[in-house]
Amino acid sequence: MTDTDTPEMTDQDHAPVAGVILAGGQARRMGGGDKTLKLLDGRPILSLIIKRLTPQVDGLVLNANGAAERFREFGLPVVADPVGDHAGPLAGILAGMRWAQKAMPDARFMASVAGDTPFLPFDLVARLAEGCGRDEKTIALAASATGVHPVIGLWPIALADDLETFLNSGQSGKILTFADHYFRLNVPFDHIDVDGEEFDPFFNINTPEDAERAEAVAHMVLQNGAEGA
Repeated sequence: MTDTDTPEMTDQDHAPVAGVILAGGQARRMGGGDKTLKLLDGRPILSLIIKRLTPQVDGLVLNANGAAERFREFGLPVVADPVGDHAGPLAGILAGMRWAQKAMPDARFMASVAGDTPFLPFDLVARLAEGCGRDEKTIALAASATGVHPVIGLWPIALADDLETFLNSGQSGKILTFADHYFRLNVPFDHIDVDGEEFDPFFNINTPEDAERAEAVAHMVLQNGAEGA
């Protein structure tokens, strides 16, 4: 290869990528209701996630159970868990895969994110795809200094049948239990620098204390475009 050569692009490099926001969590420690509809910086958390993720994917769906009408204002298709018994986020990942198979048949990968993580990196999907080399036998999960974030990852859609079988088998519904049946890569992301303080880009809001901390940095991260945000 000469200095002027560029790497050959494959069909996978051009294939569309689907995205799913997992909004199944109930805000029991925050007074109940849909956690992703709680306000941050005066806006629903879900709207902040949509703004960050939409430019990174070619199609986006929301996974949530119950009445879909409560999410109408966000303009996304809504799909429920395809398996019951409170199977957790893996069921939402499967829901996203099944939606992608119908709505985006050319897609080979699907990015998943949690519905309570409003500070996602703007290059999340690109870096996950780079990390796994768009290998359809590899699952790429986001990681930071606080550890692996199993809900936030890039999944080969070809694993949908395997995932449904796994969920129906009665095995543990934990994401890593399923992911570790395959080659899994943890893709590291740096913390955000917020006024001299390190802040995890995958910070999720579970408690009133979490909400207070998120509110304290939201203006700087969301309004001022902090590096790495």
